[in-house]
Amino acid sequence: MAMNAKVIIRAALRDGITQLRESYYTPPFRVANITEDKKEPLLHLMLMCSSPGILDGDEYDIRLHLEAGSKLQLHTQSYQRLFHMKEGASQSMEVHLERGASFCYLPHPCSPHAHSIFRGRNKLFLAEGAQLIWGEVLTCGRKLSGEIFTFSKYHTITEVFRNNKLVLRENINLQPSVMDLSAMGQLEGYTHQGSLLFVGGGTPDGGGRNEDLRQKIQDYLLGQTPEDTS
Repeated sequence: MAMNAKVIIRAALRDGITQLRESYYTPPFRVANITEDKKEPLLHLMLMCSSPGILDGDEYDIRLHLEAGSKLQLHTQSYQRLFHMKEGASQSMEVHLERGASFCYLPHPCSPHAHSIFRGRNKLFLAEGAQLIWGEVLTCGRKLSGEIFTFSKYHTITEVFRNNKLVLRENINLQPSVMDLSAMGQLEGYTHQGSLLFVGGGTPDGGGRNEDLRQKIQDYLLGQTPEDTS
């Protein structure tokens, strides 16, 4: 049976500490506060799911709103599995960051099974001084079971808006049956597609940029030398 599920999260800053102001979810989702140090400014939430993965016909709608100055890291529980499908499944995620808010979302990789069809749409709205760290990793599928790029379609569009103006648009559209994913300009022999977005880095008053964090991310990525596949 297909699931039409919704998640709404709202976080706000109170006395320098980010607190969960609103939490609404329908099955199979649940939101858990996993913050260890309740005195730290950053709120850690885990998006838990009782379903083994996304099934044919599933539609997920996830919405987050971070009030001014609040800081949230949203965690996932495990790999996101996309099962065999005929019609396909979809997920919509919308995030609003008010002035000086900070949001980090680095979910577990997505593992599409054979003949899965998935469409995702992410809209991220940032006010002045807001900071976003956003990641996405797509695997080839269940490699040990012989499923290497046997999914039908994986298509996600991520749009980032600054002051309601579109500043970045990422379009990932993979269809192994109609394109050679090993070709030049595609995955070129690799089995994972990954992306990392770091936007903003401003201070709560809307001025300046967090150059230290940006530099740390850049230095780390420069040190990740790809393995020799020759």
